Amino acid sequence: MLDQSVQFLTPEESAEVDKALLTSPEKFLTRLTISTGKLLKVIAQDLEVSIEDLTHQQIIQWFEADSKRKQEQGINASVLKWEAQDLTDVANE
Repeated sequence: MLDQSVQFLTPEESAEVDKALLTSPEKFLTRLTISTGKLLKVIAQDLEVSIEDLTHQQIIQWFEADSKRKQEQGINASVLKWEAQDLTDVANE
């Protein structure tokens, strides 16, 4: 398993997005896209394939495995450190 301390959006990147001449929904999508690019790199490295060769099945299986690690070993064992409540909070902002 890879280093578990992945930072998906740095404060500097977030500040750059804030400065961009974008609407709030566009800024959200930009942050999501930057984070997704980094996560896809992690998944591809973990599965030892190129990002271009990742399939949706591999991505789903990777998320399932990361979720299982979190359930069995605790949140610190997973790459993705969020809880369901975190996503609810973001959606309600």
